Order: sequence, then structure tokens, then C-alpha cells
Amino acid sequence: MRLPPETRRTRVPRRCDQRLNGVTTPVSSGAVHADTTGRPNGRPLSVVVAGGGTAGHIEPALAVADAVSRLDPTARITALGTSRGLEVDLVPERGYDLKLIPPVPLPRKPGLDLARTPGRLLGSVAATRKVLDEVDADVVIGFGGYVSVPAYLAAQMHLRRRNRIPIVIHEANASAGIANKVGARFADRVLAAVDGSGLDATVVGIPVRGVLAELDRPALRAKARHYFGLDDDAPTLLVFGGSQGAQRLNDAVSGAAETLGRSGIGVLHAYGPKNSIDPAVVDDAPPYRAVGYLKRMDLAYAAADLVMCRSGAMTVAEVSATGLPAIYVPLPHGNGEQRLNALPVVEAGGGLLVDDSTVDADWVAREVPALLKDSARLQQMSVAAAGTGHRDAASAVATAAIELARNFRAGRRRGGRSSRER
Repeated sequence: MRLPPETRRTRVPRRCDQRLNGVTTPVSSGAVHADTTGRPNGRPLSVVVAGGGTAGHIEPALAVADAVSRLDPTARITALGTSRGLEVDLVPERGYDLKLIPPVPLPRKPGLDLARTPGRLLGSVAATRKVLDEVDADVVIGFGGYVSVPAYLAAQMHLRRRNRIPIVIHEANASAGIANKVGARFADRVLAAVDGSGLDATVVGIPVRGVLAELDRPALRAKARHYFGLDDDAPTLLVFGGSQGAQRLNDAVSGAAETLGRSGIGVLHAYGPKNSIDPAVVDDAPPYRAVGYLKRMDLAYAAADLVMCRSGAMTVAEVSATGLPAIYVPLPHGNGEQRLNALPVVEAGGGLLVDDSTVDADWVAREVPALLKDSARLQQMSVAAAGTGHRDAASAVATAAIELARNFRAGRRRGGRSSRER
């Protein structure tokens, strides 16, 4: 259970949780019952969020967790994850309890690993069922990725053992992934970022952290520039390629560092924790700040005038929510979902869509300085970007989950079952 600094209507103080939130705990058996007043069965709602691996799955899960805490400060929130994902760092940093389950990535090619997948999945489902029992889960909210499949199956299996745990699914991508396609077959609520995902879903947008949805970039600009050591006044480009970086963007932008510097442009470049870059240093030019990973994305967005990035669903949602114009370079793999993710913002005038094969150092040197120095165009793009998306998506998902959990709990007390809904 995590207590935010404020609820929707009243401000309440933070307090310590006896469960030591934020500490990664091993899977164990036995249910945990907290005691609180005013709740059925003398305990708060227990909400499990499943979305590990990459930031694109973790961030919407944490945004919804924050929203659940705002709507119901007594709710107990548990995040599912694996030891391989970014959730090992991100979840505890945000103050939530993390339960680890065995990872079951789906191999892309036939082979021994693929043959072992069913057995690994059964083991992960069994471990997940222990977690759901331990926290006495009232609802599971899944966000896709390989952490979600065991969560969906474990929650569904409770129907045979005793009481089924209701499931809410959120699909962030324009084209649904395998995990959510599987889970949607027996989920109680299916929500999506956009129409046409391939799921029978209610469109709510993509959950974005409140600190980003409500970000006042002009007010934070000076603080953000100082935090990263950037020039106070220079037009500034923010570059990142998702949580792992993007080699194409790294090579293109760092290769154009000299031209950008001589054009009076500052750069904040997150190149990825496993990558490296060596941009040219230009005397008397605005700084080119290169970092492996950005933990303070709120300040990174506040420091920027233009973003150059991939177009994962979460990235597009965050950049648009902050009202930043962007150059989107979709990852040229998969089923083309990254291009689809960016299209609504681009068609609204809030960004540019550039093919991966087009982007190199010459392209950056030719196109980026001209755009960054066109303040009127940047302002138009900013307004257009801010006009897209759903800033209340996190609250919409949280509300659906809380209502579903309470309805199921009430139905069990009456001896009946709640009906599924879309």
C-alpha cells in the first residue's frame, strides 16, 4: 500500500507502511490480511499490477498504481515483475512492493528454448498464484508483456480452486500484443489507448504519471536546465531511444554534434545503459550532455524544446502529454506498431514521422537546427501535441479496477458472481 501526498478531495499526510513498501520480497505462501476500518471483510482492497520488462510496460502500470492510491488511499498495491526487467529498480523507487516471478519470454525462433516454454509458463503461473494468495488479491490489472500472461492465467485459475480474481487489461499499442490477446479472452474489462487495437475494448488513452500529465514546462525550465547542466537560453534537443537506447539515433545525433554545437543548439542525449557515444566537443557551444539513462524524465521534458525519439506507445503518450513537438523515428521491426502509435499526433500536427533508414548525421545536421530555430512552428506543434491524448487515462483504468474489485467482493458476499463487461 502506498499513500500519495494527496487524495482527489483532501490532503492527507504520508505514513509508513508496516509492509516496508519498495522492498523486493520473495514469493511465499499464505494470505496477508491488513486491518482497516470501513472496508468489507475488515481489510483494504488488494490490487496487483502486472507490467514488467521494459519501461513501456512498467510506466503505465505505475501510473495506474498512483491513480489507485489517489482514489483509494487504503488500497494495498503489489507489482509483479521478474529479476530481468527494469521494474527491479523502477518499482521500489516509486515506493511499491515488488513480487518476483520466473520470467517466461517467448522465443522468436523454433528451438530448445521454445520447447521448454510450456513448462516454464506452468512454473511461473504457480509462482504467481502464490503471490495472489499471499496478498489476497481483489483484482489484477495487466499491461501486456511476458509478466502479464502468468498473471492472467493465475487469476483465471482461481475460478476452479475457489473464487476467480477479476482481470482488467490495458493495451497501450495501436496493435495489441500476444499477451493481451490471450488475456482478453477471459478478462472482465478490456481498455485500450486507441481504436483498432484488435481487441474489443473501451478507449481510455494511455496512463501517464501525474507529474508528467500536469507538467508545467515553462515554470520548471530553469530548474531543469540547471539540473542537467544545460545552457539557460539555447534551443535544446532531447534525444532518447526508449529505456534501452537506440543505436540509429545515437549515431545520427552524436555524429552531428559539431554542426549542432556551431548552430548554438544544446543537446540532452540518453544513449542507453548498455551503449556509448563520443560526440565532438565544440568550444564556446552550448553543452552536449550525454547520459546512459534519464531517471528524471519530468525535468528532461521541461528542459527540452524538441524531442527526437522512437515511437513506443508510452513515449508518444508522455511526449504529447507534456506538449513537446517531436521527431518520431519508429523502430523498423515488429508489425509496424510504432508507426501507428505516432500517426495520430503527427496527423494532428504535433510531430514529424521519419523513417529509420532516413535518419543519419547528415539528416540531423540539415533538418534539426532549422526546426529548432523556427519558434513559431515549434509553438504550433506544441499546441497540436498537447491537444491529443487522454490525460485522465490513469484514473479511468484505476476507477474501472476499483469498481470491478468491489463488485466482485460484494457478489461473493451475496453468494453470486459479477458479470463480465467491456
